[in-house]
Amino acid sequence: MQNRRTFFKKSLAGAVMLGAAPLLGQAGAAVMDPPKPKAPKAVNPFKLGMAGFTFVNFDLETTLKTLKRLDMHYLCIKDFHLPLNADEATIKEFHAKCAEYDVTGYAVGPIYMNTEAEVDRAFEYAKRVGVKLIVGVPLHELLPYVDKKVKEYDFHYAIHLHGPDIPDKYPDATDVWEHTKTLDPRIGMCLDIGHDLRNACDPVADLKKYISRVFDMHIKDVTDSSKAGVGIEIGRGKIDFPALVKAMREVNYTGMCSLEYEKDMKDPFLGIAESIGYFKAVMDS
Repeated sequence: MQNRRTFFKKSLAGAVMLGAAPLLGQAGAAVMDPPKPKAPKAVNPFKLGMAGFTFVNFDLETTLKTLKRLDMHYLCIKDFHLPLNADEATIKEFHAKCAEYDVTGYAVGPIYMNTEAEVDRAFEYAKRVGVKLIVGVPLHELLPYVDKKVKEYDFHYAIHLHGPDIPDKYPDATDVWEHTKTLDPRIGMCLDIGHDLRNACDPVADLKKYISRVFDMHIKDVTDSSKAGVGIEIGRGKIDFPALVKAMREVNYTGMCSLEYEKDMKDPFLGIAESIGYFKAVMDS
C-alpha cells in the first residue's frame, strides 16, 4: 500500500504531465490563471419552508430559534403549536412571537377531518389565524362538503399524501388527483415527495403531471421506493433532488417546499441542518 508521500509525489507528477501545474515566469515565479467569476445563484419561483410536524416534540420557541439559525422564514403551523380552539389573543401572541424570529406562518395543517363539524372548525381556525391555505386530510365522503367550504371561504385546500401505510388516506399524487379533478380547482394536494415515492410513484413526474393541483410540498428523502422506505437526511436517499428542483423551475411552481424531517425526531437538529444545507445548495446550483 502506498504511503502519503508516495501518493502526493504521484499526484504532482500526474498534474504536471496533464499541464495542470502553473506556468513559471521570470525567476521561477508561478503564473496563475486569473480566478473565474462565480456564477450567479439560480432564481427559483418557489420558497423554502418548514413543516411544523418536524418539531412535534418541541415547543414553539425551539422551533423558531432553529428556523432562525437555518435562515428560514416560513412555517406550516401545526395545532400543537397553535391549538385549533385558539382565541384571537392567543393567535396574536403566536404571530408576534413568529415575527420576533422573522418567521411567517403560511398555512395550517395537516388537519384530519372526519366530520362536517371538523371541516367547519378547520376553516374557521384558518380564517382566525389569517392564512388562506389548509393542508387537510378529509374522509373521502367529506370532499363535496370541503368543496362547498372552499367556495365559501375562497381558500386553497391541499390534501396531504400518506403513502402505503394508510392506503385509504390518499397514498399518492394520482389518488388525490382522481378524488379532486372534478372539484373546485382550489382543491388539490400537498405533494409529500417521500410518501409518493414510497408508494412506488415518481414525485418528479407527478409534479409535472399534476402541477395545476399542487399547492404545497413536503420535502424529505427516503431510503427506498417501497413501504420499507424510511426517512433519511436529504441527499442520502432515493429522491433525485437536482431533477426535482429543475422540474419545479420548468413548471413554475410558486408554492412552498417545506422540510418534513421524520428521522431522529427526539433529536432531529443535525439531520435538519444537513437536509436544509443540501437542499439550499441544489437550489443555488
